[in-house]
Amino acid sequence: MKRNSPLVRQGSETDLDTAMTPMIDVVFLLLVFFVWTASFQIVEQILPTTMSAQLGSEQSDVQPPPEPQDFEDVVVKIGWDGQAVNWSINAQPLDSLKAVGAQLTTISQIQTEATVILHPQRIVPLGHVIEVYDVAKGVGFEKVSFAVNSQEK
Repeated sequence: MKRNSPLVRQGSETDLDTAMTPMIDVVFLLLVFFVWTASFQIVEQILPTTMSAQLGSEQSDVQPPPEPQDFEDVVVKIGWDGQAVNWSINAQPLDSLKAVGAQLTTISQIQTEATVILHPQRIVPLGHVIEVYDVAKGVGFEKVSFAVNSQEK
């Protein structure tokens, strides 16, 4: 008969597993805690300056910038007289598509956030409306909309 050695533990390997399970849970909980509470932002530091308290107490002549003015919508009316197309921007008649492009370019240099509203007559061929749409998008306007008058004949 074989005698058991007093140096060898009598338990099975499952005892070791059950003893490790709570430790693994604690390690994962600590890992999750430290990841959630970690700050990944760059630490801001005070920059060295050469200003003194005496210079900082003087009055400043700097004026705040003026508030940007809101532009009204840019309304481009496209008409058809039976043979040729005609355009007007905000009730100002223009004689060619190039003039429409130049006027829209001038407006877009001031503010591209303004909305361009294309208002074609029903009888205007679609190709002319698309040309004006392409010009408006090409000069940098982000919002180009279409207006339709359902009672127009």
